[in-house]
Amino acid sequence: MAETFDFDLVGKVGSMALIRAEDQDIDYNIIARLGAQLKPGMVWVTSGAAEIGRVDYLKRSGQELSGDPNDAKTDYAAQGQSILMAEYRRFVNPAYSVRQVLVEHRHFNEPEKREHIRRLLLRAREQRAIPIINYNDPVCDEENRKWELAALRQHGAQVYECVDNDETAAVVAGLVRARVLLLLTSTDGIYRDADDPTTLVRRVMGRDTQDLLQNIRTLQKSCVGASRPWANGAYAKLEYAIGPVSRGSTVIIGHARSRIDELLSGEAPSTRIGL
Repeated sequence: MAETFDFDLVGKVGSMALIRAEDQDIDYNIIARLGAQLKPGMVWVTSGAAEIGRVDYLKRSGQELSGDPNDAKTDYAAQGQSILMAEYRRFVNPAYSVRQVLVEHRHFNEPEKREHIRRLLLRAREQRAIPIINYNDPVCDEENRKWELAALRQHGAQVYECVDNDETAAVVAGLVRARVLLLLTSTDGIYRDADDPTTLVRRVMGRDTQDLLQNIRTLQKSCVGASRPWANGAYAKLEYAIGPVSRGSTVIIGHARSRIDELLSGEAPSTRIGL
C-alpha cells in the first residue's frame, strides 16, 4: 500500500544560514528566496531569532550582551522574533496567510497539546496559510526545562526536548506525516570529511528500514563539531532523521542558498536519506 501524507513538506532553516557573518547582518537574499517558495501544504520551522536579535542589538548598541550566555540567548531571541517574522511576511506570496507558532518542549510531550498543534497545522493547510514554527526561547528557562524532562523520563515516556529546531522539525514531520523533511543549513549536506566538500554524501539508502538505519549510524561516525554555540551539528541532523525515515518520509539536508524546488528534484547538491 502506498504511503499517505498530510503535508508535502516540513522544512527547517538554521540560524547561520540566515546571517551574513562577514557583514554581521541578515541575509535578505536567503529569506527572500525561501519566502517566495513557501506555499500551503508546507510547514516551515525557522531558527534565527536569537542570532538576528544579537545582530540587531549589536547594531543599536555597538556591543554584545554580557553576563550569563543563556540569559543573553533569551534576550536576543525576544528581540529577534518580531524581526524574523516580519521578514518572512515581507517575502511570502501575499495571497497566502502567514501564522507564527511558538512552541516549547512541553507542547510535544503532552498528548493534548500535541494534538492541538496538529489540528492547528491541518487547518492552516486548508485555509491557505503557512505555519512558521520557532522554539519559544524567551519564556523557556533551561533549568526548569531540564527538571521537567527528567521527571518525564522517570516515567519511561518518550521525551522531546526540541531546543534544537532540527528536532522540532523532525517531531513536526511525524506529527503531520510529511512526505519530505527538508533541513537547510550552511553546507551542501553531510560530508564524510567535514573539511573536504568533495566528500559530500549524496544518498543514504538501504535494502530495508533496518539497513537504512544502520547506514545512518555508520555515517554519523564521520560527523564531529558544530557551526556555533547552541548548535549540535551534522551528527544531530542524522539522529533526528531516524524517526522520519522510519515512518516513510524522505529527509533532505542541503544548503539554504539552494532553491527548495531544486533540492526536492535533486538538481541542487544535497544529502538525501530514505528508502
